[in-house]
Amino acid sequence: MKSVIKGTGYVLVHTPDMVIENGATQTTERVVNPEGEYLKALPNHIRTWEQVLEYWPNQVYIGNKTPDELKEVPFPWYDKPCDVKDRYGKFGQMMPQAEFYLLMQVSDVFDLVDLEAGFVAANKEAFFANKMISEDLAARVKDGVDIDSIKHHIDEEAAEPLFMNGEVVGCVKRAHEIDVNLSAHTMLENIVSKASSVLALLTAIDSTGIAKGDIQYVIDCSEEACGDVLQRGGGNFAKAAAEIAGLENATGSDTRGFCAGPSHALIEAASLVQSGAYDCVAVTAGGCTAKLGMNGKSHVEKGMPVLEDMLGGFCIILGANDGVNPEINLEAIGRHTVGTGSAPQAVIQSLAYNPLEKLGLKATDIDRFSPEMQNPDITKPAGAGDVPEANYKMIAALGVKKGEIEKKEMPNFIKEHGITGFAPTQGHIPSGVPSIGFLRDLMLAGDIQRAMIIGKGSLFLGRLTNLFDGTSFIIQANSGETQTAAADEGEVRGMVAKFMREFAESMLEAADAE
Repeated sequence: MKSVIKGTGYVLVHTPDMVIENGATQTTERVVNPEGEYLKALPNHIRTWEQVLEYWPNQVYIGNKTPDELKEVPFPWYDKPCDVKDRYGKFGQMMPQAEFYLLMQVSDVFDLVDLEAGFVAANKEAFFANKMISEDLAARVKDGVDIDSIKHHIDEEAAEPLFMNGEVVGCVKRAHEIDVNLSAHTMLENIVSKASSVLALLTAIDSTGIAKGDIQYVIDCSEEACGDVLQRGGGNFAKAAAEIAGLENATGSDTRGFCAGPSHALIEAASLVQSGAYDCVAVTAGGCTAKLGMNGKSHVEKGMPVLEDMLGGFCIILGANDGVNPEINLEAIGRHTVGTGSAPQAVIQSLAYNPLEKLGLKATDIDRFSPEMQNPDITKPAGAGDVPEANYKMIAALGVKKGEIEKKEMPNFIKEHGITGFAPTQGHIPSGVPSIGFLRDLMLAGDIQRAMIIGKGSLFLGRLTNLFDGTSFIIQANSGETQTAAADEGEVRGMVAKFMREFAESMLEAADAE
């Protein structure tokens, strides 16, 4: 029985001070060009909370607007405020930085996150009012410490400062004096990823109405690694986040594949459910501080706000087939193998057309393709173009070569079968999965029948291989085949087997009697 998508959760965290202090582009610039014009100009290009609320792609990400509505907004989008400015959406929420610092403290179990007492007092009521903060989580908030203690840890013990409007309000302390894997820098990255994953988990649980105790397995597919000097990337983000989220019946593990990680993780989750190993699996990922302001130089040079000021997070919950929700079809998986190579045609053949051909389908039989869903408002000024559109063009071009699409129909194919990019450039976050919430809704409404999620990854970034990576799978409207029906069929088969066994035994007894 195929697994189904029970629900989704999508979260964004506005981190203006983290852009300046923790984004890799900025931290590198402070080393190589500390007096440069970019760092001087950067603070004037940081968006306010009100500006991120009215930003079209953000409202799409949390479900208040759709990618189809975004497609009709004249480009660029950063200077055209959305008419919806709500922090909460159908699929999730946007969280301001002050609340997120408290969530980091709540998610910390080794007393590594210190927040100044006045800061906690000023922001805890807003934190408690958040939809996702239960009484159990609220009870984990600590009163805070004196600012002198925080500054001591920063000045004398290599703690990473936490800023609010340029002022120190806390710090993340190192977990070991000499182990670089437990340095304050690494612990900050990991606690940020964990905390945003917790928020995504809670959001998905809330949207599905699933009891926390029903989730049996969690897979984390972010791009961070946690461990110590003896096991640098040992994990386990999944179980760590599940603990804070209150998933007492869950175990879990981490899956890594750079930007392709989420697609790999969803295939694994669907396999676990379909095999019967687990009834309910959550795939989750938190955000990445290193990628904040990644293309900031290009944005500042063009007089734009720095648009990479949002941490991203998501959670997809899969369960046994209920006869209603969209199914993940594991009969044909797109695979970028070792021998595929990196030529665009070979990549699209392996990820898009091979699985279609196995099922006897054409590209036009897929209602929507969801590849790398990067927001072009971010990538175009940096010279990377419109990444989703480039993928649709390659799919269409190969379709023309195969005779499935008329050349003159390419623009229409791209428009009808593509999805406008809207996700933050957080690496793994935009890789196919941001569209699943919308695709699920469209299938439940009967508007589409099939969609393909395509994840891609750059394995060469780890300097262990020059290989590219990718995988894909098809989501389809529910076939109506339920787990209960499968049990009924099994019961019938069991009854037939029992009858045949008893019949054989009676025949043997009769033969013995003769």
